[in-house]
Amino acid sequence: MVGGSRAKLADILEAIQLGHVRITDHAYEEANADELKFDEIYFSALHGVVIEEYADDSPYPSVLIFGQTFAGDPVHSVWAYSELNGWAVLITVYRPDPNRWIDCKVRKK
Repeated sequence: MVGGSRAKLADILEAIQLGHVRITDHAYEEANADELKFDEIYFSALHGVVIEEYADDSPYPSVLIFGQTFAGDPVHSVWAYSELNGWAVLITVYRPDPNRWIDCKVRKK
């Protein structure tokens, strides 16, 4: 993705399935803080839905995916895709705060 292109969800999901994932330090820290395991984060992305797109993110456009853990708990994860190396990048992940989200899908104003 170059010059503000949209993150390609299909590419992100394929990279996750292939195990081509880079986890940022921030995502690693957030996953640990929220006691999320990476296999359930991947599961939530693979079976989730895009609820926001960030076309102007740098260095790659990204998407916010709402999904669920194996136990059905809500998870938000922000993913980007590097066309240069074909890897998905997990930028951040967290359990959505119900005080900030409506049904975990719409930001409260």
